[in-house]
Amino acid sequence: MRFVHSAARAFAIVTLCAAYASDGAAGAADTPYPTKPIRMLVGFPVGGGADVAARVLGTPMSESLGQQIVIDNRPGAGSAIASELAARAMPDGHTLLSIGSSHAVNAALYPALPYKPAADFSAIALVAKSPVVITANPAVPAKTLKDLIALGRSRPGQLNYGSAGVNGINHLAAELLKRMAKFDITLVPYKGVAQALPALMAGEVQLMFATLPGSIGQIKAGRIRAIAVTSANRSIAAPDIPTVAESGVPGYEAASWFAFLAPVGTPKHIVTRLNAEALQALHKADVSENLVRQGMDPAGSTPAEADAYLRSEIAKWTRVVKEAGIKAQ
Repeated sequence: MRFVHSAARAFAIVTLCAAYASDGAAGAADTPYPTKPIRMLVGFPVGGGADVAARVLGTPMSESLGQQIVIDNRPGAGSAIASELAARAMPDGHTLLSIGSSHAVNAALYPALPYKPAADFSAIALVAKSPVVITANPAVPAKTLKDLIALGRSRPGQLNYGSAGVNGINHLAAELLKRMAKFDITLVPYKGVAQALPALMAGEVQLMFATLPGSIGQIKAGRIRAIAVTSANRSIAAPDIPTVAESGVPGYEAASWFAFLAPVGTPKHIVTRLNAEALQALHKADVSENLVRQGMDPAGSTPAEADAYLRSEIAKWTRVVKEAGIKAQ
């Protein structure tokens, strides 16, 4: 099994554990942590990516922390309900939040949220990414992204792409590509993947921006054609599919991602401890393999890197939403 940035992750674990020992030990002596079970809020139902990330990492983290991480699913409002609860929680490390890319999309679509998506949280770690995959009906005369862009330019607005709903990462990934590659395709929204995928296979739409886990089976069966993945790197789950960036649109990235946050004001030594525990869990073979089986690529980061990534995602999607004239629905 090839792991993403495994050497870097291993180095991060060593250095962060050392940092915890030197920087956090004194604080921990005064304030023992954890002293009770840890609540991990998730803004989606059981089975979503943020829920999977929380449960897969939560078990080994519970064992090493000595307290159970209890998953508390609070779905609704695109994860905003759980995020608001976490933002208002006591910043003592006993309430955490598992988020997905919708956290950044919400910031772009709803400037009047009852919490600040970046400022009200202390980032713990970026734990996984999952690419969107650009797929086509086999009848479409384009096998590569360059072919698809050329086709789109020759038929502006005539190619339709399906998406599971509107204003999600799949929709915004398409809007970002349209702007960076300078071609036009038309959105046909469906209620979900269960409706959009059959429409693609039947030729009702020519293209689809889909989650990799939800479409990989049909790709392998040859019922739809994979053009490219939208992540910065090729997916471990589908290494033969090239990225958009390597296919002629450098700098493009629009992956789903998952991260752990704590309320702002959580002591530094606790954030550092949780980061080290998360990275140690990601380094376990069974954890990484479990994530990959579900179409998620293990990531890993420092708290500062996770915070910078979150802020960059908010800025990127805010720009896309504004340029595309997308309205909240």
